[in-house]
Amino acid sequence: MGTIWPDELPTDLSGQSGPKYQRVADTIRNAVEDGTLCIGTKLPPVRELAYQLKITPGTVARAYTLLTDDGLLQAEVGRGTFVAERQTKVPDDVWSRQLHLQEAKDPDHVSLFSPRLVDVGQVAAIREALIKVSQSDALQFLNYPTRDAYRPLREAVVNWLSQDPLGPLDERDVVLTHGGQNGILTVMQAILKGPQPTVLVEDLSYAGFRRAAELVRAKVVGVAMDEHGILPASLELAIRKTGSTVLCTSPEVHNPTGLYTPLERRQQILEVLRRHDVQIIEDDCYRMGDARAPSYRALAPDLSWHVSSISKTLTPSLRVGFALAPKGRGPDLRRMAEYSYFGIAQPVAELTRLLLSDPRTRKLVADVRREMDNYIRIAVNTLGGFDLIWSESVPFLWLKLPSGWRAAAFTRAAEAQGVQIRSADEFALRDGRAPNAVRIAVNGHVSPKRFEEAMLRLRSLLDNPPEQISV
Repeated sequence: MGTIWPDELPTDLSGQSGPKYQRVADTIRNAVEDGTLCIGTKLPPVRELAYQLKITPGTVARAYTLLTDDGLLQAEVGRGTFVAERQTKVPDDVWSRQLHLQEAKDPDHVSLFSPRLVDVGQVAAIREALIKVSQSDALQFLNYPTRDAYRPLREAVVNWLSQDPLGPLDERDVVLTHGGQNGILTVMQAILKGPQPTVLVEDLSYAGFRRAAELVRAKVVGVAMDEHGILPASLELAIRKTGSTVLCTSPEVHNPTGLYTPLERRQQILEVLRRHDVQIIEDDCYRMGDARAPSYRALAPDLSWHVSSISKTLTPSLRVGFALAPKGRGPDLRRMAEYSYFGIAQPVAELTRLLLSDPRTRKLVADVRREMDNYIRIAVNTLGGFDLIWSESVPFLWLKLPSGWRAAAFTRAAEAQGVQIRSADEFALRDGRAPNAVRIAVNGHVSPKRFEEAMLRLRSLLDNPPEQISV
């Protein structure tokens, strides 16, 4: 093959949009895809192509580098740059993985406060995507973000969530937030009204609901629940007593117990909510596996606001969440986000778009889930003789303490043994009663061996309660 610019390809790229290096890259990419440039074709040297296109050598070099990083071109020292062979299968090691990032500085200390994900390659994936972001249009690093600028990411989110039972979803329904907690707060800001509105939550619930409500000066009232979630009769009574117009709930993975609300109970809850025109904020951030029932958004698209993120499936470091509005309410939610924080950082938006659009990312998420499930099995094998609530693909366990222990005393004793866990008190309302239980989160930053050692320390404490019950 020669090294001249093929006659079929343009030498004047001025009519194309975007940075010059991107125009060159797109022209080459299209030529490879339509067969104008075949596998093994040697491209012109940088300076020669720059002369033909009347642009700088640096611009051509940047286009070649971009395409080489994407695997479309292959550079060989002393020989030149060629169209690379297409890979029909992504190698298993295309993204390096480091399953357990590092052991803690204190080898006897393991934090099980909050879930920490195993690295199965997402660190390398983020680094790879960051390189691509750094080569983006310079205006992306200089301009304020706009609604149109976020559209590619919103479309990627719609595609990413397409496998979940959410009902019809359009990119105009999606608002990007700084993680799930910010998503809950943004929804509350958009829908709560009056001088002191009331938000209903499960008696035992994610503390983030309460904190978000406090920020918007709302009162929080608990609703009784059982092993299937909120009790419809208690919900009816709470609505009548408080006049609340919002319910916050996590039907797929209840935090902190890990319990699940089956479809029949969800439908009973919806009957109550519809009678009183109460809206739902559904927090779906802790679900790592497939949904077991249709979401409230699918069951009641006119009432449900859905919040999720990539924090428990891919990485919490980016602080990217998704708030989904009911049909027709997207502008209300978007307006509140723009008034509150204007939007997430545009480079972070582009980074997230690249990750969600990459077909390899779904395998990463599946690998994360599989590795986290292994930790759950270790915990169940060690503590299974006690009253333990757990599920696969839920990154924490709920342990009801045996006679002789109180939650506060047990958490202090565990910390003295180098294991940090959360007491049920942290999930109860201020005027509510907490059960005698603790939440144990999975820490994928330590090895399975270290994690098992932590579980054995907890089991030793459970087997040997103090002679006197302390509080």
